[in-house]
Amino acid sequence: MSIGGVSVEVVRKNIKNLHLGVYPPHGRVRVAVPLVVNDDAVRLAVIDKLGWIKRQKAKFADQPRQSQREMVNGESHYFLGRRYRLRVHEQEGPAKVALRGIASIDLFIRPSASIKQRETVLLRWYREQLKAMIPPLLKKWQRTIGVAVSDWGIKKMKTKWGGCNTKARRIWLNLELAKKSTHCLEYIIVHELVHLLERKHNDRFMIMMDKFMPKWQSYRKELNKSILSHEKWSY
Repeated sequence: MSIGGVSVEVVRKNIKNLHLGVYPPHGRVRVAVPLVVNDDAVRLAVIDKLGWIKRQKAKFADQPRQSQREMVNGESHYFLGRRYRLRVHEQEGPAKVALRGIASIDLFIRPSASIKQRETVLLRWYREQLKAMIPPLLKKWQRTIGVAVSDWGIKKMKTKWGGCNTKARRIWLNLELAKKSTHCLEYIIVHELVHLLERKHNDRFMIMMDKFMPKWQSYRKELNKSILSHEKWSY
C-alpha cells in the first residue's frame, strides 16, 4: 500500500505484534502484521512512524556506492575495511590474488580474461579469506553466548548482511563482509548467533546484544554507512 507517498510492503503472518522495518539499499519499507489486523490499523501504525521511515530512507539514499567495477589498474577495492588499489598483471598460468602491503591488491590473470572472469577470481579470493576468518570467530562467540550452530556458509546476498535458520541452526554470512572491518564481521556473527536464543528483533534480543557486545550499535552504524558495492543488493 502507499502511505504518505511511501510504498509499503505488507506481509501478514501468524504473529502477535506488528513489526516495521526499513531496509537497504534503497529504503524498502516492510511491515509484518498479525493476521487479525486490518488495513486501516496498518495504515495508522505506519503513519505514526512516517517521520522515522522517511529519515531512514534518506540515510540509505545518502549512503555511498561504488560504480560498476571494470577490474582495471588503479581501481578502488576494499578488504577488511581498508581501501586498496587494484594492480592487474596479465600473465599465463593460474589466476590468483595477493595483497601488496597496505596499498594494493594484485590480480594475476590471463590476458584474454574478461571483466567477469577477473571479478570471479577476486570474489573467490574474498570467499577464501572469509572462510579462514570465520571459524575462530564462531568458536569464540559460540562459547561466549552459549549456543552452537550445526552449519554455516557464505553467499552473496542482496538485501541483508546475514541470515539465521533457527530450526536448522544454520547461519549465512554475506560475501560482502570480506570488504568490511573485522568488528563488523563479528557483529553480524553475534547477531545471527543471538537469534538462536531469540528469533525476533524484540526487547529481549536487544538486551542480549547489549550483554554480549556492548558496542554493537556503533558497529551496526558503521556497517550501514560503509560504501556498498554496485550490486543491486541491514541491519
